[in-house]
This record gives sequence, structure tokens and C-alpha cells, in this order.
Amino acid sequence: MHGNRQQLLQLTYLRTLALFGLGALLLYAVYQLDAKLQSWQAVAPLLAMALVNAATYARLHSRVPVTNPELFAQLTADAVLYGALFYQTGGASNPFIFMLLVPLVIAATTLPWRYTWLMAALIVAIYGSLMQFFMPIWPTHDAHQSPTEALLNLHITGMWLNFLLTVLLIGWFVARMHENMLHQQQRLELQRQKRIEDQQLLALATHAAGTAHELGTPLATMQVLLHEMALEHHGAPQLLEDIQLLQQQVDSCSQSLRSLAHSVRDEQNSARQQGVDSLLDEVLEQWQLMRPQVTCSLHVDAGEAPVLLCSVSLRQALLNLLNNAADACPDNIAITLSWDSSNCWLRIRDHGPGLPLEHSEDLGKPFVTTKGRGLGIGLFLTTSTLASIDGEVRLYNHPQGGTLTEVRLPRKPTDRQPDEHA
Repeated sequence: MHGNRQQLLQLTYLRTLALFGLGALLLYAVYQLDAKLQSWQAVAPLLAMALVNAATYARLHSRVPVTNPELFAQLTADAVLYGALFYQTGGASNPFIFMLLVPLVIAATTLPWRYTWLMAALIVAIYGSLMQFFMPIWPTHDAHQSPTEALLNLHITGMWLNFLLTVLLIGWFVARMHENMLHQQQRLELQRQKRIEDQQLLALATHAAGTAHELGTPLATMQVLLHEMALEHHGAPQLLEDIQLLQQQVDSCSQSLRSLAHSVRDEQNSARQQGVDSLLDEVLEQWQLMRPQVTCSLHVDAGEAPVLLCSVSLRQALLNLLNNAADACPDNIAITLSWDSSNCWLRIRDHGPGLPLEHSEDLGKPFVTTKGRGLGIGLFLTTSTLASIDGEVRLYNHPQGGTLTEVRLPRKPTDRQPDEHA
């Protein structure tokens, strides 16, 4: 009922504007046009409206949700009080009688159709009763005017003022309504996009679990064969070096599969407070073991690095970005780590071909890749992981060639603590 709360708050603003407008018009009719009416009886509906408005504003400070029946009751009170005011000031002949349409307009734009038809029936009933029961008002007139002419002038003046006030009230409210509806549509669109991404992540997780199970057997076979090859060719140092490298790669893949099997269970337990510089050192060490052919340079800002809440998924997200840079060009990758009072900034610059403009808007979506041989899920998983901690990743074409990957990680308001290694 968040929307109803906003509409009720705007209704209090609209009532305040209507109170000042109608009060000023009453003063103008009495003191400028010398209209004859029961002033105190006419002021009573305005005072009642002010009390209702004050009570409504106080009610909005509670956490109780605003329901549709409550909003309809508020609009009904407005319509009845408008009717009481018009009863004291000429009934249906009052040029401001069309103020009765304001509650109907609000009901039609905020409430279900049944409430709109109920409000329409109430407005018609009030208007019809004011045609029969009302207290007439008579303006004073000079010697050059007949009573009919004086009444006509008063009515025409009132119609012009009514038109002006109605335009202001309805225009302001409908404009604010349109703005709120746009905000609600944007929130719904973001939620819909988030649900789609969650479904895609679930599908990827399901396929990853099945793939991990299927890859276990061939990896075990490769380990046995590599061990036998190392025994057979113990006299060839160069071949043994290649076999050892393959064994390290196979062991790394096996370890990744084992950690994948326990990732959901271990995700919360693995999260720990850690300096961002220490986190980056661990990730780079693992990355260089996986990609020994890569050459890179690292620059870290001087001073004590801030502390982040680090997890397995965050480490994997950074690995994905480093692998993307290595896939683009494994030579001279420049890595920069800096921070300010709010965020940590990791920038990875490669010297590859850069980003194709036709895919720039789709990067980060599942199954969108610019490498030709990738699956298009690494950057998607990275984007989802960083979004879950209020971070983000952006990719740019560097002015001097290649791609610049910029990662923003929000700082945690905690003091630096020693790394808690398992």
C-alpha cells in the first residue's frame, strides 16, 4: 500500500491548497463583492476540513498501511464537506460547484473502478440535493445595477475564479500522480528484471551442478594418465615440466569442482573481513597459477587499505574480470587499486582489440560474449555478484587502445582487523 500512502499524503497537500483558496474566496465574496451569507456557518465546513487534514497528517506518521477503503473514506469526507460548504453558499448555483469533481478525479486515478462508481454516485446525489436545498446568497448592488445583473456578475466572477482554482488543483495532483506512476513503473521494471536474472542464475546453477558431476570422471582419468606419463618419461626434463604444468591445471579444475559442490554451504562461512589489498593479492596469486603465461603490473595506493567483507563469490567475480582481460591480450595487463572515503576502485586495463560498439549495451547480460569462444556468462555472474553487495562493474574502450574495466566496491564502516585465515 506504499502508493496509497503517497496518494493520501498528496491529498493532505491538496486539501491545504483548497482550504487557503476557498477561504480567500469567501473573504473576497464578503468584503469585496459584499455578498450576503452566513459567514460563520460557511466557515464551519472549512474548519472541519482543516481538522480532518490535521488528523490525516498525524495518521500518516504511523506504520499502518493505507488501504483502499481508507483512502475512499477520506475522499468521501472531502465530498461531503464540499457539499456542506456549497449548501451555505448558493447550492448548485455556486460557480465553485465543480470542486465536487476533485474527489472523483482522485478516485478515478488511484482506486479500483468500484470505488470510482461509488464516488460518482455520491457526487451526483450531492449535486442533485444542492439543486433543491441551499441557502441563497445575494450581492449588494448600486443604483445603476439591477439585482439580477449584480447576481450575474457575481456568478461570472466566481466561475472564472473556480476555473482557475480547479485547474491548479487538478493539474498539480495529476502531475504528481503521473510522476508517482512513473516511479512505480520503474520499480516494477527493476523488480521484473531482477526476477529474470534470478531465474537465469538458478538455471545456470542447475546446469553447473550437472556439469560438475559429469566432469568429475574425465578429470580423474586425466590425473591417472598424467601420473603414468610422468613415471614413463622421468628421463625427459622438458616433458616432465609440461606434464607437471598439466597436473597443476587438472588439480586446479578438480579443486574448483569440489568447491563448486560446497559453494552454497560454504558461502556464508567463507565470508570474512579482509583488507582489499590482501584480497587482491590472493586473487592475483590464484590467477597467475591458472594463467602462467600472463604478464601484468600492479599499482596500489599508499596507506592502509580499507576492509571489505570478502566471500568466495567476490573472489570468483574478480577472477572472471582478470580472465577476460587475459583472453583479450595476456601481455602487459595494468592493474590499479585505489580507494576514497566511500568506495574501493579496481581498474584493469588490457591491450586487446577493445569493445565492439554493437555489443556495448548488452555486456553483462547472459550469453552475450565478444570473445567468439566464450559462453557469455562470466561477466553476467560478475555483474550479479557485485550488484548483490551494492557494487558495479563498467567497461570502456581505452583512448590508447584496449579495454578498461572499472570495478567499484563499497567500503564497509569497520576498522581494519587482521586477516582471519582459515
